[in-house]
Amino acid sequence: MSKIIASAAIRGAHKIYLRAEEKYAEALEKYGPGHEAGFPNTAYYLPIIYAITGIGVSRIGGMRKVLDICKRLIPPPVKEKTPLPYLAPALDAGMAAFFAEEIIESIRYLEEPDFYLSNNEEITGGNIWLGAANDIVFRKRGVEFVDGTAPGFAAIVGAAPDPATAAKIALELQEKNLYVFMCAEHEGKRFSEQLVESGTQIGWPTRLVSFGPDISSAVFAIGFACRVAMAFGGIKPGDFRKNLIYNKDRTYAFILALGNVTDEWYANAAGAINWGFPTIADTPIPQVLPTGICTYEHVVSNIPHDQITQKAVEVRGLKVQVAKVPVPVSYGPAFEGERVRGEDIYVEMGGGRTIAVEWTTSRRMEEVEDGKVEVIGKNVADVTPGTRLHFAMVAEVAGRNFQEDFEPILERQNHHLINQAQGVMHIGQRDIAWIRISKQAVEKGFTLEHIGKIIYAKYHQDFGAIFDKVQIKIYTEEEKVREILELARASYHHRDARIEGMTDETIDTFYSCILCQSFAPDHVCIISPERTGLCGAYNWLDCRAAYEINPEGPNQPVKKGECLDEHYGQFRGCNEYVTKASRQKVLSVSLYSLMNDPMTTCGCCECIAAIMPMCNGIMTVDRDFTGMTPCGMKFTTLAGSVGGGAQTPGFLGHSKYNIAQRKFLRGDGGLLRIVWMPKRLKEEIYERLKARGEELGFPDFPDMIADESVGTTEDEVLAYITEKGHPCLTMEPLM
Repeated sequence: MSKIIASAAIRGAHKIYLRAEEKYAEALEKYGPGHEAGFPNTAYYLPIIYAITGIGVSRIGGMRKVLDICKRLIPPPVKEKTPLPYLAPALDAGMAAFFAEEIIESIRYLEEPDFYLSNNEEITGGNIWLGAANDIVFRKRGVEFVDGTAPGFAAIVGAAPDPATAAKIALELQEKNLYVFMCAEHEGKRFSEQLVESGTQIGWPTRLVSFGPDISSAVFAIGFACRVAMAFGGIKPGDFRKNLIYNKDRTYAFILALGNVTDEWYANAAGAINWGFPTIADTPIPQVLPTGICTYEHVVSNIPHDQITQKAVEVRGLKVQVAKVPVPVSYGPAFEGERVRGEDIYVEMGGGRTIAVEWTTSRRMEEVEDGKVEVIGKNVADVTPGTRLHFAMVAEVAGRNFQEDFEPILERQNHHLINQAQGVMHIGQRDIAWIRISKQAVEKGFTLEHIGKIIYAKYHQDFGAIFDKVQIKIYTEEEKVREILELARASYHHRDARIEGMTDETIDTFYSCILCQSFAPDHVCIISPERTGLCGAYNWLDCRAAYEINPEGPNQPVKKGECLDEHYGQFRGCNEYVTKASRQKVLSVSLYSLMNDPMTTCGCCECIAAIMPMCNGIMTVDRDFTGMTPCGMKFTTLAGSVGGGAQTPGFLGHSKYNIAQRKFLRGDGGLLRIVWMPKRLKEEIYERLKARGEELGFPDFPDMIADESVGTTEDEVLAYITEKGHPCLTMEPLM
């Protein structure tokens, strides 16, 4: 390793360590050793320290042990003449620098509680610093690093020469579906501030994440990678070797150093090499070209800005897959969270202001001309900026293998397919769609035809195995839009009745989902008509469609076979499949119980249900609820305890939709066992809860369920349900 780099990295680590010691001494004197410390709303403490050492720092006094480790890790400054190799000492110094920076940033949270946005996902007001991702943001975004949606991230340190160059680099990284994590400054300029100046939207939804203004904020990026390995890779805290290898092999991350590289930057770059993350710089610093820790080179320098993205992808060994869609704007998942705000709107459709309806329907082969896209009525060129139009899009699909059940599967994709066009915002589905097209997109040539071209291209790319032809018709004339609306609503009603009418007894084949085994190796989801996937993304029809599309994929047919226990939902075929798919880790599962052989739970579940013994009932909490629950654990703690593919009696991961399905927890008493759930979740599924309660003889059942406005302890819940005469109180004991 270059002596210059090693020397600078070790010097930088010393500087960072001494600053951490100073901040620690100040915090110890001001707050005392027992004062809580850490990053907010996370079960991962200070994640780099926790992942590498297994030490969960939760109080100021706990920092002392880590600082002592830093002192031992950092070697003396490199001498003019030394026979020692430079790589190992520099890597140790880099690791110590990360430990020290986590301590610095955790103390900043104490001293400046408003420095980072508490929202933690979207930029609001004048503050652009997001800080450490809380567990809600982490679980929402982290899963993308294991399911392939996001192959990795670029950690940008410093600033580009000007805002236009910054915007160009950011766009190139977005087009490769990478997240961009930003920190530090160069000559008073910061990359994230340059993006804001250029008019680029930043925040988690656009994958342009402004962690913080200083180099110490780099720990939020590396910490995110550490959490991915622990939460989704099943790596235990303290197993540093597996964590480093997991990220080297799976998280395609790299550092872009833009500007003069300081000693502190060198220390952070050396630390990142531990995870196999190389550094690519735009200045002529020394290079480290031999392979070793990283897949290829460790440090590459003096790369022009118009080549730096491609060079970084090459050095990291990332194989980028970009969908080629015939539109004049950039296209990809990185733009899915983009917002088109009022002053930027060229044309708006739906959103309660006009009618907007989307309908995918099947036709006979001779009725469809593949690739035909028609716009009937006014188009973008016919209106002025700020115009509102009625909108109806009909995708007519034909194919020898196409089935009516596939219509809603394709239609459901419209939301994210349209949203991935830069400058186009899509919200909702069916007859509550809402579309905005920005002035910038129109300036680049985007028209309503391009919405149809997106649907045509992506339907073929993603679902070509189940149909042969598709044509798109877009209407903007109010009379015709209303006509399509009535036809579409009749179709929606027919679909809902068909899906709701399906029961587990009426079919002999369920489906598996083992998509999450990449990060929860023992987890196997069995999906039936009356038990949707615990992530909420898959129901039985979705799995059937997925199997048709990819017979070798994660959704496989499972013959349910002999019914071993109708009450709990145990089937011989399911048990045999689960035993094989979990590599003999799980021998039997109950589809309708959390007490008796419950299904395994992974980190992607929408909700987690838990037993409440005093109430003779069950609570459930969704991942968006950040508060304490009556079982004494927050969602993040529950997920850490029962996730990862564990089969834990008394706890169960499930979807929101599953709550009001008829087989939900039937083996334990069913829906009438539910005694507590977050208020927002109850409001979200209120109508389905009420309808199910009426079926069971309790028309006011939703009001019998406690929420956080009533209490967050089991005693408070028990008092409430006793007052309401909750039916669980007269049921047979759960335990």
